[in-house]
Amino acid sequence: MEYSHRYPACPTQQVAAVLDSHIDIHRQAYNYALYEYENVDTDDIGSAYKHHYRLPDWKDEYPLFSEVNSKALQRTVTRFYQNLNGLSEQKQNGRNVGKLTWKSPTEFQSMTYSQSGFELKNTSGRRATLWLSKIGDIPIRYHREIPDEADIKEVTIKKETTGDWFVSFGLETDDADLTKKPDVNSLNTSNSVGLDLGIRNYVHTSDGTTVDWLNLEDEYDRLRHDQRKLSRKEQGSSNYEKQRRTVAKVKRHIRRKVLDYQHKITTWLVREYDAVFVEDLDVKEMLEQSHNARNKQDAAWHQFITLLEYKADLYGCHVVQVEAAGTTKECAKCDVETAKPIWVREHSCPSCGLECDRDANAAMNVLQRGFSELGLGWPEDTPVETVLPTDTHSVSAKRVIETGSPTLNEAAPAAE
Repeated sequence: MEYSHRYPACPTQQVAAVLDSHIDIHRQAYNYALYEYENVDTDDIGSAYKHHYRLPDWKDEYPLFSEVNSKALQRTVTRFYQNLNGLSEQKQNGRNVGKLTWKSPTEFQSMTYSQSGFELKNTSGRRATLWLSKIGDIPIRYHREIPDEADIKEVTIKKETTGDWFVSFGLETDDADLTKKPDVNSLNTSNSVGLDLGIRNYVHTSDGTTVDWLNLEDEYDRLRHDQRKLSRKEQGSSNYEKQRRTVAKVKRHIRRKVLDYQHKITTWLVREYDAVFVEDLDVKEMLEQSHNARNKQDAAWHQFITLLEYKADLYGCHVVQVEAAGTTKECAKCDVETAKPIWVREHSCPSCGLECDRDANAAMNVLQRGFSELGLGWPEDTPVETVLPTDTHSVSAKRVIETGSPTLNEAAPAAE
């Protein structure tokens, strides 16, 4: 299993200048790979593996490329081809996308060391040191230990738009060292849960627990205030750059607050249940709708499901995505569909008479579909009318944050 841990880095001014220089060289290497891809005979290139053989010629022609680590340089070329493959996949899926373009300094702010050229040292306390080839030592805030069974496969160092530095360790753990998932045949409604990711509540579970939304109004008020101040600055001036960083820090605070919240919810779910079933949402289509787009973006449901899936492997839990269409309309007891607009928050079935919260009905449908997805029948000793909660237990967002750790203590996929 592959995952990552992310840590704040605290390079000195001298080391930060070297990092900036190295990242800019990698940016030029990325752009040169794009140039050769478009202008050199395809017999010599066409894949990252073939393109790696051209790097010695690069160094002879442009000594600048000899200043960075060779493995990191190979990884930058590989990064270009990964982006190229991602673009091709989007085109195959019918997306209207263009082509790769040259990266400007503001668009390329990270580099990756793969396989070698790095060493993590002095990990006994809350501080550690990362050594990078041709750069030197970089202090990091080592707020959580890397598991003993995990191997560090690559290291990515990135400069955020705020000017802060972060280090991500790409980890790999043998599947035999992971917590074993329970037998599918042992699952029942007491150790499994269906999730409805909703509008009124962030999460509504099939056993009656609801988790409130994060209140981000103060953060968005601050963001609007700082963005208005930014609009009054002369673009390109030092005051503009200072205010731009202020706006970037507010945006980062919002993103980290949402991510921290999701980490705590997903960790609770995979530790509490043996199986978690969730809707397979088309988030892109939902964001393109005209109504409630910002709330949907703040929900970051794709990120939530991604966290849930990889944590399930770490903690030994089954996570299954099910078809989302109809979970709100269908009655969890008799399967009869009843159309209801978004403002109708109660489910009242005209066929069987079942009455319950709209989200509770959807969560129970997700649970039923999850059992079907695993090839299990719906347990006969747990009829829907007794499983559906008559009352729900609400968990506030404030309580989730207070009971969790004060920092981002969970692993998150690293972005280049």
